[in-house]
Amino acid sequence: MDTIIDTILSFKQSFFTLLFFIAVFYLASLLLKRQSKGKTDWGIIKSIILFGIIAIGVIALILALPLPDDIRGQITSLIGIVISAVLALSSATFMGNALAGIMLRTINNSKPGDFIQVNEFFGRITERGLFHTEIQTENRDLTTIPNLYLATNPVKVTRASGTFIAGVVSLGYDVNRLKIEKALVKAAEKTGLSQAFVRITELGDFSVVYKVYGLVDDIKTVLSAKSRLNAAMLDVLHDEKIEIVSPNFMNQKQVGDTIFIPKRERNQDKIVISESPENIIFDKAEEAETIEKRKETLDTVDEKLSELNKKLKAAPTEEKEMVKEKIAKWTEVKQKMTNKLNEQVEDLSSKK
Repeated sequence: MDTIIDTILSFKQSFFTLLFFIAVFYLASLLLKRQSKGKTDWGIIKSIILFGIIAIGVIALILALPLPDDIRGQITSLIGIVISAVLALSSATFMGNALAGIMLRTINNSKPGDFIQVNEFFGRITERGLFHTEIQTENRDLTTIPNLYLATNPVKVTRASGTFIAGVVSLGYDVNRLKIEKALVKAAEKTGLSQAFVRITELGDFSVVYKVYGLVDDIKTVLSAKSRLNAAMLDVLHDEKIEIVSPNFMNQKQVGDTIFIPKRERNQDKIVISESPENIIFDKAEEAETIEKRKETLDTVDEKLSELNKKLKAAPTEEKEMVKEKIAKWTEVKQKMTNKLNEQVEDLSSKK
């Protein structure tokens, strides 16, 4: 009986060690769950921290067990080898993406809502995390790009102040280029583009390649603007009696004197601009941009509160109450904005 009691008592330290780390794991899980609501990449960070607690707890439990020193040393050495192997195999990509994420945040050349293009990937940023960046493509799909990929490839960011879009058309040598350039500029202006100009990019064997450019002020409608520009080019070139016929068609089919220009429809005096589809295509990106702007506004409120607190310290006694009222008002505004921001972030993170 005494032997059994002594054996149980020898495990007392191990038992309390186990209880301690279970409690630590539970509390850490609750705190991290609260902190990770709506925050990009916090799920990964939470898993890493909890895994670290488990690893430390296992080692501490082994050290607390009533085992001979040589066996305890062998077990801890084995665990150390396994952990080292895991870290060695995974740390290169893991740390590379993390460092790339920090670098991208430091450069800060883009933010949620911006249009970016990296090689074949084009879309609007919806999330920027420590390890990855998510974009919403023109098909409304979500694409996750590792930060290491963004750091090692050229990234084109569409400027918020506007960007030039282009329309390309190949026309025959039999049409005067000045007439074509005038028509293409007219098409760009008809679409609502500014600073329009035309470049001749290629003199081919059968045709001349013209490229018309125009400045889009509202970059959120860049996809619609490209479509409207192409439509306007068709209409204006046909109105000017300029055929748009491919070289293969012209050289392989005997068409005689037939002119391939479709008949003009009634009431076709202007380009019909339908409701912008970008609001549906980039819905998540729009919300991400709204959240980013709300964060900037919240920073402005923080600056205002900081100024009022400084003013309160320096204010005369008779003015302190008035300053306190302003502080209370701005604090209430900040709280409402913070609550709304947290709701938006949580709602955005739940969208797939």
